[in-house]
Amino acid sequence: MASDRDTILVVDDAPDTVEVLERNLAAAGFEVLTAGGVVEAVSVLDARAVDVVVTDLKMPRVGGLELVRHVRENCADSAVVVITGYPSVEGAVEAIKAGADNFLPKPFTDEELLRSVRAALDGLRARRALEGRSGAPALKPGLIGASEAMRRVRRAIERCAATDSPVLVAGARGTGKELVARAIHYAGARAGGAFITADLAAIPPADAAREVLGPAGDASGGLAGAARGGTLYLAQLDRAAPDLQAGLARLLDAPAGPAGPRLIGATGEAPAALAKRPDLRGDLWRRLAAAAVELPPLRERGDDLLQLAAHFAAAAARGANRPVPRFSDRAIAALRSYAWPGNVDELQSVVEHLVLAGGTADVDATDLPALMRFSVLRDRAVLRPLCEVEREHIEHVISAVDGNRSRAAEILGIDRKTLREKLRRGPAGTGDDAE
Repeated sequence: MASDRDTILVVDDAPDTVEVLERNLAAAGFEVLTAGGVVEAVSVLDARAVDVVVTDLKMPRVGGLELVRHVRENCADSAVVVITGYPSVEGAVEAIKAGADNFLPKPFTDEELLRSVRAALDGLRARRALEGRSGAPALKPGLIGASEAMRRVRRAIERCAATDSPVLVAGARGTGKELVARAIHYAGARAGGAFITADLAAIPPADAAREVLGPAGDASGGLAGAARGGTLYLAQLDRAAPDLQAGLARLLDAPAGPAGPRLIGATGEAPAALAKRPDLRGDLWRRLAAAAVELPPLRERGDDLLQLAAHFAAAAARGANRPVPRFSDRAIAALRSYAWPGNVDELQSVVEHLVLAGGTADVDATDLPALMRFSVLRDRAVLRPLCEVEREHIEHVISAVDGNRSRAAEILGIDRKTLREKLRRGPAGTGDDAE
Protein backbone atom coordinates (compact mmCIF):
# COMPACT_ATOMS: atom_id res chain seq x y z
CA MET A 1 0.00 0.00 0.00
CA ALA A 2 1.38 3.41 -0.92
CA SER A 3 2.18 5.81 1.92
CA ASP A 4 2.17 9.60 1.95
CA ARG A 5 4.47 9.69 4.98
CA ASP A 6 7.99 11.06 4.64
CA THR A 7 10.36 8.16 4.03
CA ILE A 8 13.70 7.93 5.85
CA LEU A 9 16.50 5.52 4.91
CA VAL A 10 18.83 4.74 7.85
CA VAL A 11 22.27 3.44 6.89
CA ASP A 12 24.74 2.13 9.48
CA ASP A 13 26.86 -1.00 9.83
CA ALA A 14 26.00 -1.29 13.56
CA PRO A 15 22.69 -3.20 13.95
CA ASP A 16 22.04 -1.76 17.43
CA THR A 17 22.35 1.78 16.10
CA VAL A 18 20.04 1.01 13.18
CA GLU A 19 17.46 -0.43 15.55
CA VAL A 20 17.49 2.64 17.82
CA LEU A 21 17.27 5.11 14.94
CA GLU A 22 14.50 3.12 13.26
CA ARG A 23 12.46 2.95 16.46
CA ASN A 24 12.77 6.66 17.23
CA LEU A 25 11.99 7.82 13.69
CA ALA A 26 9.05 5.43 13.33
CA ALA A 27 7.64 6.65 16.66
CA ALA A 28 7.70 10.18 15.20
CA GLY A 29 5.49 9.07 12.31
CA PHE A 30 8.07 8.50 9.56
CA GLU A 31 8.20 5.50 7.27
CA VAL A 32 11.64 4.02 7.93
CA LEU A 33 13.79 1.83 5.69
CA THR A 34 17.15 0.43 6.81
CA ALA A 35 20.41 -0.71 5.27
CA GLY A 36 23.52 -2.20 6.85
CA GLY A 37 25.93 -0.56 4.43
CA VAL A 38 26.34 1.56 1.33
CA VAL A 39 25.85 -1.27 -1.18
CA GLU A 40 22.55 -2.27 0.40
CA ALA A 41 21.51 1.40 0.61
CA VAL A 42 22.12 1.90 -3.11
CA SER A 43 19.88 -1.08 -3.85
CA VAL A 44 17.11 0.46 -1.74
CA LEU A 45 17.49 3.82 -3.51
CA ASP A 46 17.35 2.12 -6.89
CA ALA A 47 14.09 0.43 -5.93
CA ARG A 48 12.12 3.36 -4.51
CA ALA A 49 12.08 7.07 -3.72
CA VAL A 50 13.40 8.20 -0.35
CA ASP A 51 12.99 11.66 1.19
CA VAL A 52 15.93 11.65 3.61
CA VAL A 53 18.98 9.40 3.88
CA VAL A 54 20.49 9.27 7.38
CA THR A 55 23.93 7.68 7.11
CA ASP A 56 26.92 7.11 9.32
CA LEU A 57 30.13 8.60 7.93
CA LYS A 58 32.55 5.87 9.00
CA MET A 59 31.65 2.40 7.72
CA PRO A 60 33.84 -0.50 6.56
CA ARG A 61 34.55 -1.13 2.88
CA VAL A 62 32.52 1.77 1.44
CA GLY A 63 32.05 4.86 3.62
CA GLY A 64 29.19 7.29 3.99
CA LEU A 65 30.95 9.91 1.85
CA GLU A 66 30.55 7.70 -1.21
CA LEU A 67 26.85 7.32 -0.42
CA VAL A 68 26.46 11.11 -0.21
CA ARG A 69 28.02 11.45 -3.67
CA HIS A 70 25.77 8.71 -5.05
CA VAL A 71 22.63 10.40 -3.69
CA ARG A 72 23.61 13.77 -5.14
CA GLU A 73 24.38 12.28 -8.54
CA ASN A 74 21.43 9.90 -8.78
CA CYS A 75 18.74 10.96 -6.29
CA ALA A 76 18.42 14.72 -6.61
CA ASP A 77 15.06 14.73 -4.81
CA SER A 78 16.50 13.29 -1.59
CA ALA A 79 18.14 15.01 1.37
CA VAL A 80 21.09 13.59 3.30
CA VAL A 81 21.97 13.79 7.00
CA VAL A 82 25.46 12.55 7.92
CA ILE A 83 26.14 11.17 11.41
CA THR A 84 29.64 11.90 12.66
CA GLY A 85 31.78 12.48 15.73
CA TYR A 86 33.46 15.85 16.22
CA PRO A 87 36.92 14.26 15.97
CA SER A 88 36.03 13.72 12.31
CA VAL A 89 34.58 17.18 11.66
CA GLU A 90 36.80 17.56 8.61
CA GLY A 91 35.08 14.51 7.16
CA ALA A 92 31.70 16.03 7.93
CA VAL A 93 32.69 19.21 6.10
CA GLU A 94 33.84 17.10 3.16
CA ALA A 95 30.48 15.32 3.19
CA ILE A 96 28.64 18.65 3.13
CA LYS A 97 30.77 19.81 0.22
CA ALA A 98 29.83 16.55 -1.52
CA GLY A 99 26.16 17.39 -1.06
CA ALA A 100 25.00 16.44 2.44
CA ASP A 101 22.30 18.73 3.79
CA ASN A 102 23.25 18.48 7.45
CA PHE A 103 25.46 16.60 9.86
CA LEU A 104 24.59 15.24 13.28
CA PRO A 105 27.47 14.98 15.79
CA LYS A 106 27.69 12.07 18.20
CA PRO A 107 26.46 11.64 20.83
CA PHE A 108 23.01 13.02 20.05
CA THR A 109 19.62 12.87 21.71
CA ASP A 110 16.36 11.65 20.21
CA GLU A 111 15.21 15.27 20.00
CA GLU A 112 18.37 16.30 18.12
CA LEU A 113 17.89 13.41 15.67
CA LEU A 114 14.31 14.45 14.91
CA ARG A 115 15.27 18.12 14.65
CA SER A 116 18.03 17.32 12.14
CA VAL A 117 15.77 15.12 10.01
CA ARG A 118 12.97 17.70 10.04
CA ALA A 119 15.43 20.45 9.09
CA ALA A 120 16.59 18.36 6.13
CA LEU A 121 12.96 17.85 5.11
CA ASP A 122 12.34 21.61 5.37
CA GLY A 123 15.20 22.25 2.96
CA LEU A 124 13.98 19.53 0.61
CA ARG A 125 10.46 20.94 0.50
CA ALA A 126 11.81 24.42 -0.11
CA ARG A 127 13.87 23.15 -3.07
CA ARG A 128 10.81 21.39 -4.45
CA ALA A 129 8.75 24.58 -4.10
CA LEU A 130 11.42 26.61 -5.88
CA GLU A 131 11.50 24.15 -8.75
CA GLY A 132 7.73 24.32 -9.07
CA ARG A 133 7.28 28.10 -9.08
CA SER A 134 9.16 31.37 -8.74
CA GLY A 135 9.30 33.44 -5.60
CA ALA A 136 9.61 32.39 -1.98
CA PRO A 137 8.80 28.84 -0.90
CA ALA A 138 5.79 28.12 1.24
CA LEU A 139 6.26 28.97 4.88
CA LYS A 140 7.10 26.08 7.19
CA PRO A 141 4.82 24.94 10.04
CA GLY A 142 6.63 27.01 12.69
CA LEU A 143 5.83 30.15 10.69
CA ILE A 144 2.11 29.47 10.29
CA GLY A 145 -0.15 32.10 11.78
CA ALA A 146 -2.11 35.27 11.09
CA SER A 147 -1.18 37.18 14.25
CA GLU A 148 0.35 40.62 13.89
CA ALA A 149 3.53 39.28 15.50
CA MET A 150 3.95 36.68 12.75
CA ARG A 151 3.06 39.15 10.03
CA ARG A 152 5.99 41.24 11.26
CA VAL A 153 8.23 38.17 11.12
CA ARG A 154 7.21 37.40 7.54
CA ARG A 155 7.84 41.00 6.48
CA ALA A 156 11.29 40.82 8.08
CA ILE A 157 12.02 37.56 6.24
CA GLU A 158 11.10 39.17 2.94
CA ARG A 159 13.39 42.13 3.62
CA CYS A 160 16.31 39.91 4.60
CA ALA A 161 15.82 37.57 1.64
CA ALA A 162 16.13 40.53 -0.75
CA THR A 163 19.66 41.32 0.48
CA ASP A 164 22.92 39.49 1.07
CA SER A 165 23.63 41.08 4.46
CA PRO A 166 24.32 39.15 7.67
CA VAL A 167 21.24 38.51 9.81
CA LEU A 168 20.58 37.91 13.50
CA VAL A 169 17.56 35.74 14.38
CA ALA A 170 16.54 36.15 18.02
CA GLY A 171 13.99 34.17 19.99
CA ALA A 172 13.53 31.69 22.80
CA ARG A 173 14.13 28.00 22.30
CA GLY A 174 11.46 26.37 20.17
CA THR A 175 10.23 29.53 18.41
CA GLY A 176 11.57 28.46 14.99
CA LYS A 177 14.87 30.32 14.55
CA GLU A 178 16.32 27.80 12.11
CA LEU A 179 13.06 27.74 10.14
CA VAL A 180 13.35 31.50 9.70
CA ALA A 181 16.98 31.21 8.60
CA ARG A 182 16.04 28.55 6.05
CA ALA A 183 13.14 30.68 4.78
CA ILE A 184 15.56 33.60 4.24
CA HIS A 185 18.05 31.34 2.47
CA TYR A 186 15.61 29.61 0.13
CA ALA A 187 13.68 32.79 -0.72
CA GLY A 188 16.86 34.65 -1.71
CA ALA A 189 19.49 34.57 -4.41
CA ARG A 190 21.49 31.89 -2.55
CA ALA A 191 18.75 29.25 -2.68
CA GLY A 192 20.85 27.09 -4.99
CA GLY A 193 23.78 27.09 -2.56
CA ALA A 194 24.34 25.03 0.56
CA PHE A 195 22.65 25.79 3.87
CA ILE A 196 25.20 24.78 6.51
CA THR A 197 24.21 24.63 10.18
CA ALA A 198 26.21 24.34 13.39
CA ASP A 199 25.24 24.69 17.04
CA LEU A 200 28.06 26.46 18.87
CA ALA A 201 26.86 25.03 22.19
CA ALA A 202 27.81 21.58 20.89
CA ILE A 203 31.34 22.51 19.74
CA PRO A 204 34.16 22.82 22.31
CA PRO A 205 35.03 26.56 22.47
CA ALA A 206 38.71 25.85 21.87
CA ASP A 207 37.87 24.11 18.58
CA ALA A 208 35.08 26.35 17.33
CA ALA A 209 37.16 28.86 15.33
CA ARG A 210 39.02 26.12 13.49
CA GLU A 211 35.89 24.10 12.75
CA VAL A 212 33.81 27.08 11.63
CA LEU A 213 36.44 29.14 9.76
CA GLY A 214 38.99 26.45 8.86
CA PRO A 215 42.61 26.01 9.99
CA ALA A 216 43.68 29.29 8.38
CA GLY A 217 40.85 31.22 10.04
CA ASP A 218 39.94 32.93 6.76
CA ALA A 219 36.72 31.01 5.93
CA SER A 220 38.50 29.15 3.14
CA GLY A 221 37.93 25.88 4.99
CA GLY A 222 35.76 24.49 7.74
CA LEU A 223 32.01 24.98 7.73
CA ALA A 224 32.33 28.50 6.28
CA GLY A 225 34.25 27.08 3.33
CA ALA A 226 31.50 24.51 2.79
CA ALA A 227 28.95 27.34 2.82
CA ARG A 228 30.63 29.41 0.09
CA GLY A 229 27.92 30.59 -2.29
CA GLY A 230 25.33 29.65 0.31
CA THR A 231 24.47 30.36 3.94
CA LEU A 232 26.26 29.57 7.21
CA TYR A 233 23.78 29.32 10.07
CA LEU A 234 25.30 29.41 13.57
CA ALA A 235 22.90 28.57 16.39
CA GLN A 236 23.59 30.02 19.86
CA LEU A 237 26.03 32.48 18.35
CA ASP A 238 26.18 34.39 21.64
CA ARG A 239 28.27 31.48 22.96
CA ALA A 240 31.03 32.11 20.42
CA ALA A 241 34.53 32.24 21.92
CA PRO A 242 36.50 35.49 21.45
CA ASP A 243 38.72 34.08 18.66
CA LEU A 244 35.67 32.92 16.70
CA GLN A 245 33.97 36.30 17.16
CA ALA A 246 37.12 38.01 15.88
CA GLY A 247 37.23 35.73 12.84
CA LEU A 248 33.57 36.33 12.04
CA ALA A 249 34.07 40.09 12.37
CA ARG A 250 36.93 39.86 9.84
CA LEU A 251 34.70 37.82 7.56
CA LEU A 252 32.02 40.52 7.60
CA ASP A 253 34.56 43.34 7.19
CA ALA A 254 36.01 41.76 4.04
CA PRO A 255 33.03 40.16 2.25
CA ALA A 256 33.79 37.87 -0.63
CA GLY A 257 30.61 38.78 -2.52
CA PRO A 258 28.18 36.14 -3.79
CA ALA A 259 30.96 33.52 -3.78
CA GLY A 260 31.49 33.83 -0.03
CA PRO A 261 29.25 32.51 2.75
CA ARG A 262 26.35 34.55 4.09
CA LEU A 263 26.20 34.55 7.89
CA ILE A 264 22.95 34.09 9.79
CA GLY A 265 23.36 33.88 13.55
CA ALA A 266 20.79 32.84 16.13
CA THR A 267 20.47 33.69 19.80
CA GLY A 268 18.03 33.14 22.62
CA GLU A 269 18.61 36.66 23.97
CA ALA A 270 17.11 39.95 22.83
CA PRO A 271 19.47 42.02 20.63
CA ALA A 272 19.28 44.90 23.12
CA ALA A 273 20.53 42.62 25.91
CA LEU A 274 23.40 41.33 23.78
CA ALA A 275 24.67 44.86 23.23
CA LYS A 276 25.35 45.15 26.98
CA ARG A 277 27.35 41.95 27.37
CA PRO A 278 31.08 42.63 27.86
CA ASP A 279 32.08 39.25 26.44
CA LEU A 280 30.63 40.02 22.99
CA ARG A 281 32.32 42.12 20.31
CA GLY A 282 30.31 45.25 19.67
CA ASP A 283 31.39 45.57 16.02
CA LEU A 284 30.24 42.03 15.20
CA TRP A 285 26.92 42.26 16.99
CA ARG A 286 26.08 45.70 15.63
CA ARG A 287 26.53 44.37 12.09
CA LEU A 288 24.30 41.39 12.82
CA ALA A 289 21.63 43.35 14.71
CA ALA A 290 21.26 45.80 11.83
CA ALA A 291 19.10 43.14 10.17
CA ALA A 292 17.48 41.35 13.10
CA VAL A 293 14.42 39.10 13.05
CA GLU A 294 12.88 38.78 16.52
CA LEU A 295 10.54 35.82 17.02
CA PRO A 296 7.68 36.08 19.51
CA PRO A 297 7.02 33.35 22.08
CA LEU A 298 4.03 31.17 21.32
CA ARG A 299 2.07 32.61 24.27
CA GLU A 300 2.04 36.00 22.49
CA ARG A 301 0.72 34.69 19.18
CA GLY A 302 -2.99 34.41 20.04
CA ASP A 303 -4.96 32.01 17.86
CA ASP A 304 -1.84 31.03 15.91
CA LEU A 305 -1.59 28.36 18.58
CA LEU A 306 -4.82 26.72 17.39
CA GLN A 307 -3.75 26.88 13.74
CA LEU A 308 -0.45 25.24 14.61
CA ALA A 309 -2.13 22.58 16.75
CA ALA A 310 -4.50 21.75 13.90
CA HIS A 311 -1.58 21.51 11.46
CA PHE A 312 0.48 19.23 13.71
CA ALA A 313 -2.54 17.07 14.51
CA ALA A 314 -3.41 16.58 10.83
CA ALA A 315 0.20 15.78 9.91
CA ALA A 316 0.62 13.27 12.74
CA ALA A 317 -2.73 11.63 12.02
CA ARG A 318 -1.90 11.32 8.34
CA GLY A 319 1.47 9.76 9.09
CA ALA A 320 0.00 7.28 11.58
CA ASN A 321 -3.08 6.53 9.46
CA ARG A 322 -5.38 7.69 12.26
CA PRO A 323 -8.31 10.10 12.35
CA VAL A 324 -7.56 13.74 13.02
CA PRO A 325 -8.44 14.34 16.69
CA ARG A 326 -11.16 16.78 17.72
CA PHE A 327 -10.29 19.02 20.69
CA SER A 328 -13.03 19.73 23.22
CA ASP A 329 -13.74 23.24 24.48
CA ARG A 330 -12.04 22.36 27.77
CA ALA A 331 -8.95 21.10 25.96
CA ILE A 332 -8.79 24.27 23.85
CA ALA A 333 -9.12 26.39 27.00
CA ALA A 334 -6.24 24.47 28.58
CA LEU A 335 -4.04 24.94 25.50
CA ARG A 336 -4.83 28.66 25.47
CA SER A 337 -4.10 29.22 29.15
CA TYR A 338 -0.83 27.27 29.24
CA ALA A 339 2.36 29.39 29.07
CA TRP A 340 4.18 27.14 26.53
CA PRO A 341 7.74 27.67 27.77
CA GLY A 342 8.96 25.30 25.02
CA ASN A 343 7.05 27.29 22.37
CA VAL A 344 6.21 25.71 18.98
CA ASP A 345 8.48 22.72 19.53
CA GLU A 346 6.66 21.87 22.76
CA LEU A 347 3.27 22.25 21.10
CA GLN A 348 4.29 19.92 18.29
CA SER A 349 5.53 17.29 20.75
CA VAL A 350 2.34 17.45 22.81
CA VAL A 351 0.02 17.21 19.81
CA GLU A 352 1.98 14.39 18.18
CA HIS A 353 1.90 12.44 21.45
CA LEU A 354 -1.86 12.92 21.71
CA VAL A 355 -2.33 11.55 18.19
CA LEU A 356 0.14 8.65 18.39
CA ALA A 357 -0.57 7.55 21.97
CA GLY A 358 -4.25 8.41 22.22
CA GLY A 359 -6.91 5.77 21.79
CA THR A 360 -9.68 8.11 20.67
CA ALA A 361 -10.31 10.80 18.10
CA ASP A 362 -11.63 13.13 20.83
CA VAL A 363 -9.18 15.04 23.02
CA ASP A 364 -10.44 16.43 26.32
CA ALA A 365 -8.58 18.39 29.00
CA THR A 366 -8.07 15.15 30.95
CA ASP A 367 -5.96 13.79 28.05
CA LEU A 368 -3.47 16.65 28.29
CA PRO A 369 -0.28 16.64 30.40
CA ALA A 370 -0.95 17.36 34.08
CA LEU A 371 0.59 20.82 34.01
CA MET A 372 -1.80 21.89 31.24
CA ARG A 373 -4.80 20.44 33.05
CA PHE A 374 -3.83 22.54 36.07
CA SER A 375 -3.53 25.71 34.02
CA VAL A 376 -7.15 25.64 32.92
CA LEU A 377 -8.38 25.26 36.52
CA ARG A 378 -6.65 28.36 37.84
CA ASP A 379 -8.90 31.30 38.61
CA ARG A 380 -7.38 33.98 36.41
CA ALA A 381 -9.78 36.66 37.68
CA VAL A 382 -8.54 36.64 41.29
CA LEU A 383 -6.81 39.93 42.16
CA ARG A 384 -3.47 39.28 43.85
CA PRO A 385 -0.25 41.18 44.52
CA LEU A 386 2.13 41.32 41.55
CA CYS A 387 4.89 39.56 43.49
CA GLU A 388 2.61 36.51 43.99
CA VAL A 389 1.71 36.33 40.30
CA GLU A 390 5.36 36.73 39.32
CA ARG A 391 6.46 34.03 41.75
CA GLU A 392 3.80 31.62 40.51
CA HIS A 393 4.81 32.18 36.89
CA ILE A 394 8.49 31.66 37.69
CA GLU A 395 7.75 28.40 39.50
CA HIS A 396 5.52 27.31 36.63
CA VAL A 397 8.29 27.85 34.09
CA ILE A 398 10.86 26.05 36.28
CA SER A 399 8.50 23.09 36.61
CA ALA A 400 7.86 23.04 32.86
CA VAL A 401 11.59 22.69 32.14
CA ASP A 402 12.10 19.99 34.77
CA GLY A 403 13.93 22.24 37.20
CA ASN A 404 16.56 23.52 34.76
CA ARG A 405 17.04 27.03 36.13
CA SER A 406 19.40 28.15 33.36
CA ARG A 407 16.73 27.26 30.79
CA ALA A 408 14.03 28.90 32.94
CA ALA A 409 16.05 32.12 33.16
CA GLU A 410 16.46 32.11 29.38
CA ILE A 411 12.71 31.70 28.86
CA LEU A 412 11.90 34.42 31.41
CA GLY A 413 14.35 36.84 29.80
CA ILE A 414 16.45 37.33 32.95
CA ASP A 415 19.86 36.09 34.05
CA ARG A 416 20.32 33.26 36.54
CA LYS A 417 21.38 35.65 39.32
CA THR A 418 18.16 37.65 38.99
CA LEU A 419 16.15 34.43 38.99
CA ARG A 420 17.86 33.30 42.19
CA GLU A 421 17.16 36.65 43.88
CA LYS A 422 13.47 36.58 42.92
CA LEU A 423 13.07 33.09 44.32
CA ARG A 424 14.96 33.98 47.51
CA ARG A 425 12.58 36.87 48.24
CA GLY A 426 9.67 34.45 48.60
CA PRO A 427 6.03 34.94 47.51
CA ALA A 428 5.55 38.20 49.40
CA GLY A 429 9.06 39.50 49.81
CA THR A 430 9.47 37.51 53.04
CA GLY A 431 13.01 36.47 52.39
CA ASP A 432 12.22 32.75 52.02
CA ASP A 433 15.12 31.03 50.30
CA ALA A 434 13.86 28.84 47.48
CA GLU A 435 17.30 27.51 46.62
